[in-house]
Order: sequence, then structure tokens, then C-alpha cells
Amino acid sequence: MGFIDGLLLVLYVIAIVTALYILVKHRAYFHERFRKGVVSVFMLAMLFFLVAYTFKMIIVLLIRASAVFGFASLELSAWLLEGWTIAQIGTTGGLIVLAWLTWTGRYDQFVKLRNFDRKIEEDAKQDDQK
Repeated sequence: MGFIDGLLLVLYVIAIVTALYILVKHRAYFHERFRKGVVSVFMLAMLFFLVAYTFKMIIVLLIRASAVFGFASLELSAWLLEGWTIAQIGTTGGLIVLAWLTWTGRYDQFVKLRNFDRKIEEDAKQDDQK
């Protein structure tokens, strides 16, 4: 294992740990906001991005570790590539939302979850009546 390989493994682990730390520290905020039914779009995009980013970093850690420690296989590589693609879609989606909010300067947008819940319940009641 070379210096770069070791450094990358350490950096990936640090990225995963710090991203998980941020997610855990914001858990109370999201729990409260979801309970109240109103969530900041910016914070929701941040949550979505960080979850996808953390998943992506776990995938890249496994890719690097499998190469360094010699447990790479074609099947594992295929699974990791699919995981990387899913994670990239998530991080790109989160970045698009964050960039749009930054471009418009509208950081004060909120999603009202309770209205969605009521709409779903009303639709369910109407379906039951049919």
C-alpha cells in the first residue's frame, strides 16, 4: 500500500465520519420540523445531499479498499458501480436544488408536509368511497 492509498483511505473515513456527525447533529432539527409539518427546502436539500454524499463516500471507500487490500472482484465492482451511480444521482440532485436556491436567493422557502398529508388522506377517503 502506497502513501497515496493510505492517505485516500484516511480522508474517505474522515469525510464519512464528519458527514455522519453533521447528520446526527441535525437529527433533532429534522425531527422537530417533520413533527410540525414544515421543513426548510434548503435544509431538506442539505439533508438529501449529505445522505447521498455519505453513501457515495462509503462506496468510494469500498472501491479503494478492495483495490488496496485485494478483495476486488467483477461482481463487487459491478455492485459498487451501481451504488456509485445511485449516489451520484442523489448528490447531483441535492446540488441542483442548492444551486437553484442560491441563484434565486430564496433561502426562506418551506415545504408544508401537513398539507400533503391531508391531501393524501382526502384522496384515500375518496378512493374508499368509490
